[in-house]
Amino acid sequence: MRLRWSGGVLLSVAAAYYVYTPLPSTVSEPWKLILLDALFRSFIHAGDAAQALGVCHSVHMLNSVVSRLEVIEPWSSPTVSVTDSALGGVPARVFQPVGGGAKLRRGVLYFHGGGWALGSGRMRSYDLLCRRMAEELDTVVVSVDYRLAPDAVFPDQYHDALAASRAFLSPEVLQRYGVNPARVGVSGDSSGGNLAAAVAQRISADDSMSVKFSIQALIYPVLQALDLNTPSYQQNHNVPILHRHLMARFWLIYLGADPSLLPHLLSSPSSLLHPSIPPSIRSHLNWTSLLAAKHQKHYRPVGMETGSREVTGIVPGLVDVRAAPLLAEQGILGRTPRAYVMTCEFDVLRDDGLMYARRLQDAGVTVTSVHYDDGFHGCMVFSFWPFWSSVGQRSLDNYIQWLDHNL
Repeated sequence: MRLRWSGGVLLSVAAAYYVYTPLPSTVSEPWKLILLDALFRSFIHAGDAAQALGVCHSVHMLNSVVSRLEVIEPWSSPTVSVTDSALGGVPARVFQPVGGGAKLRRGVLYFHGGGWALGSGRMRSYDLLCRRMAEELDTVVVSVDYRLAPDAVFPDQYHDALAASRAFLSPEVLQRYGVNPARVGVSGDSSGGNLAAAVAQRISADDSMSVKFSIQALIYPVLQALDLNTPSYQQNHNVPILHRHLMARFWLIYLGADPSLLPHLLSSPSSLLHPSIPPSIRSHLNWTSLLAAKHQKHYRPVGMETGSREVTGIVPGLVDVRAAPLLAEQGILGRTPRAYVMTCEFDVLRDDGLMYARRLQDAGVTVTSVHYDDGFHGCMVFSFWPFWSSVGQRSLDNYIQWLDHNL
């Protein structure tokens, strides 16, 4: 009996040690975030074990779990009709408000997050997000299921996003869904925000397109991997749910690079000190001038570590603007539409979004930059049960309100 009791205590202590993660005191609802992170880490560890045993790639294991738990079949309500379709050959889920007569509606093309490797627009959280957008905004929303890594790597995801964008903006498709050509937006969160920013740049610069996006709404977007030592990366390197090493891992998977480069990518110097980055690109990443002092805090650029390996020559996608929209020239940025950029204090990607908002503003674009001091990565799609959070609800409400006033 005493042995069983001791074993139970040891297991409880081990479980508590695994689950608990120290968090900043001002983050929104820390215990929910801790439990969510523990769940996510357990899935990652299971995927890594499956890959080590030769069962499958770790990402395939993760997506299998996500599909079983989250992916749902389309279902319509009295207010929103939901169907699975395709745009430009890319699978998509279409959310259309019911009724309304022959009037033209607004339209939003949405790209889901997940590090270009996980998730689906058919997940329950994204289904609920797009359903709410369609109902409250009386807007046609199309959620795109682009191909995922490791089966597809850059630029496949970008090409899928661009193909879906071109198809949605075509007069034929806009007419089919009853969308006003002057009121079409593109949006996405995390890696989906990366794709939304990239296609907004490309479409805006394409003079052959008769219809273009009128707004871009980027939710904690990932926009570059040349500097994983910005203040937000340094401050939040171990903050759930997107740890610094995990973001670096997603980048390597997305760019089809050797995973053994992970420690070298993490040990690369800050962009200001990177010997291979030319001044023209360096200025686009210069967080000492692009970030406000309150976000720079006490952090300084990180120098080259002994034995650090040069990775930009081995992984050319790191300097490809289609993968890293923050690197775009001012002339390209200046042609993009009015922007909404949401960032969270406790997110490694915070400074990507803040620098992009600043560069868009400097290029003459009207930008609404919304920052949540208690926010964490992924919070907006955690505004639904069972991972509801107050900051998630606030961010979702503000996002929908901005779309209503600007699209």
